Amino acid sequence: MNRLPLLPRTIRTALPALPTLLALVSSFLLFMLFLGVQGKPSWEACRLVFEGAFGSVFAWENTLQRAAPLMLTALCVALPAHAGLIIIGGEGALVLGALAAAVLPRIVPGLAPLPMLLGMGCVSMLAGGLWIGINGWMRQKRGLNETIGSLLLSYIAIALFNQLVEGPLRDPASLNKPSTPPLAEDYLIGPLSESFQVHWGLVAGVLACVLAHVLVRYSVTGFSLRIVGGNVRTARMVGLPVDRLVLLTCVLGGACAGLAGMFEVSAVQGSANAALIAGYGVSGILVAFAARHNPPGIIVCAILLGGIEASGSLLQRRLGLPDATTLILEGLLFTNLLAWEALWGRIGRWRLYLGERYERRYAMEAQHG
Repeated sequence: MNRLPLLPRTIRTALPALPTLLALVSSFLLFMLFLGVQGKPSWEACRLVFEGAFGSVFAWENTLQRAAPLMLTALCVALPAHAGLIIIGGEGALVLGALAAAVLPRIVPGLAPLPMLLGMGCVSMLAGGLWIGINGWMRQKRGLNETIGSLLLSYIAIALFNQLVEGPLRDPASLNKPSTPPLAEDYLIGPLSESFQVHWGLVAGVLACVLAHVLVRYSVTGFSLRIVGGNVRTARMVGLPVDRLVLLTCVLGGACAGLAGMFEVSAVQGSANAALIAGYGVSGILVAFAARHNPPGIIVCAILLGGIEASGSLLQRRLGLPDATTLILEGLLFTNLLAWEALWGRIGRWRLYLGERYERRYAMEAQHG
């Protein structure tokens, strides 16, 4: 009798992930329909997506390499979301963090590798945190819509990045591809091991998600954030520092995105250049929403989306499809996720009603022996 509620409670625990799963299935069905209309082998394309993402050690390396910045940029969306904000400007924080990390060795030359890398990480987090923090401040103090503000700030950050990289910070030796001077060999971050070519940004991304989960779920600050995100008036009535909490989430989220830029510079590109504007901030929005702003879920969704992006070259080689075909699949995933979320909200009352009805029935059965 005591184990009777186990199945419904387990189902209720897993229910939040159902819209994401339904969105994933429906997106692949629509993707297959899209390819079928063009006369392309749909099943073969889906098989190649899986093969390009997880079919070999090289595929896993490529997938995890792309997933590392997605975890950090997704936190730029997920952390403010717990305070009720929708921030979509992670791309701007990433490029500014990357630029700060690339410039530091020129400002403070001659440091040992470890202090320099730590300093690059700190300045990148500071740049990203301040940029998103500005958006949080304008939202709280000037009433600016945080979604529009973060988007506009992202455009401004990219414009500043291009202006500086193509202007005063440009390496004269970079002719066709403007960039800052390349980092010294000692300041480049290598892979986790010789047999597994994935850089340490993956470890940083997973660790950041774990720390974010601890902050949100197991701390007083996280409990306060949930109150602020649920009802701002109630939070103010009980005396919570709403403005401070909102700014904290914005700064922490921006710092994560800025750190992603540092790893892209020191572990992938070797300098700050236009290749950094690769859409990681935009993809991070999809990862955060697919994970329902749950930090452990961000790890899984980032790996999944990184695998989809990594499979583009295989689709191009085997089926002659454009490399951007995976962007269509990502767009379908995002729109389907929004649709299923809206539908799920409509049936939320029925889920609550059925759950309460079952608990009353179980209580009556337990009372009568």
